[in-house]
Amino acid sequence: MDPKGFLKYQRETPKARRPQERVKDYKEIYEDFDAAKTVQQATRCMDCGVPFCHHGCPLGNIIPEFNEAVHEADWLRAFEILHSTNNFPEFTGRICPAPCESACVLGINEAPVAIEHIEREIAEIAFQKGYIRPQPPAVRSGKKVAIVGSGPAGLAAAAQLNKAGHTVTVFEKSDRIGGLLRYGIPDFKLEKWVIERRIAILENEGIRFKTNAEVGGNIDVQHVLDEFDAVLLCGGSLVPRDLNIPGRQLKGIHFAMDYLEQCNRRVAGDLIPKGQLMDAKGKHVVVIGGGDTGSDCVGNANRQGAASVTQLQYHNMPPLHTDPAWWPNVPLIYTESSSHQEGCQREWAVLTKKFFSEKKNLVSSLQVVTLNWQKDETTGKYTFRELPDSTKDIPCDLAFIAIGYAHPQHEGLLQQLGVQLDTRGNVQATQFKTNVDKVFVAGDMRRGQSLVVWAISEGREAARAIDAHLSGHTTLEGKQHALFTVV
Repeated sequence: MDPKGFLKYQRETPKARRPQERVKDYKEIYEDFDAAKTVQQATRCMDCGVPFCHHGCPLGNIIPEFNEAVHEADWLRAFEILHSTNNFPEFTGRICPAPCESACVLGINEAPVAIEHIEREIAEIAFQKGYIRPQPPAVRSGKKVAIVGSGPAGLAAAAQLNKAGHTVTVFEKSDRIGGLLRYGIPDFKLEKWVIERRIAILENEGIRFKTNAEVGGNIDVQHVLDEFDAVLLCGGSLVPRDLNIPGRQLKGIHFAMDYLEQCNRRVAGDLIPKGQLMDAKGKHVVVIGGGDTGSDCVGNANRQGAASVTQLQYHNMPPLHTDPAWWPNVPLIYTESSSHQEGCQREWAVLTKKFFSEKKNLVSSLQVVTLNWQKDETTGKYTFRELPDSTKDIPCDLAFIAIGYAHPQHEGLLQQLGVQLDTRGNVQATQFKTNVDKVFVAGDMRRGQSLVVWAISEGREAARAIDAHLSGHTTLEGKQHALFTVV
């Protein structure tokens, strides 16, 4: 590694297409980036004595080592290092919020290393050069594993368990494989050919996928328990939090994920019945919730030609600059997504009070009130009060509720299995094993709503637990080697 690389080169990442152009399509927004520039970006890595980026990455990616390989333009070695901890770098290199970059030592007083971009470039070059290809196991164990849910946790677990020689069947209740990747992430962030490319690899490695197969619905739970030696639940956190306020029953108010799924289906060419269509064209759209899901709704509404888009955030606007004391954690600072840059009015510290209708039981506006947040110096907790005379009405023909998810769906699969739940309503487990014999759980269904990178990590670690359960030991890679303790 060039010890002065971070002094020679400034952070540079692919440029985004102009907002006026990219809102006309659903293609990924970034332009091509010369591989030679990626080599320069990897050269910015300081090869720290204590690489906090390892700690920041839920997968424990061995970041300085793959940066060193990219610096030397040794793309095969870079891929081998990256793939040893991450099954799907083509996904995380596109949609991970990169907590590793927040933990980058260089980021203390300079722009951090462009780790996410480097990861994506390693993956794409690996596909181009044929490094990523089907590699079926040489020997089968004779054990069969059922995975319920084909999101990132389920796919990662399937890849690892198949690698260990077990015969894996993935059950997906939807009509296409991918879970959140398929129907929760807009195409302008993750084009679906990226998923199809990976699914083809997994199928050719021997993994079996069954769609329109809801375990606990049209697939009998007991049959699955009888047929397989282990079952892994990766169904995600699907029950959305709601707003129980006056006017919630009005037409035109939807959960964000329902909208995102429909948008992705429309891009895929599916026909949506007219009575079920959620179309933002010419409408005043309000997104309630300030997270990534809400931001994705903003991007879709802009592409559908909304008259206006407003996003409401419950908390105060964060500061523009980070407090160094936050490092190596993800800082609480103001950020703009690509969707915000395409057009969005953002309102901070507001609470939605009620919805109004002017005709035909259709929402026409909503009322919000401004909040004053106060910190309790004793407990450190924040509470709010509504500022008097601060209510106002916002035009709203279409509203999307994006305030998070409570827990996985209990009806059906979980109730029929009889798994224990924790105090938050998630599936309770010890080392990924539930109270039900040979039934394991991973991902959002176990830990609650989280990031795609955490889902992949959960799937990999659950696969290790299942492999050890079936074989008495496991040779599957864990992430422990990449973690460390600072005294």
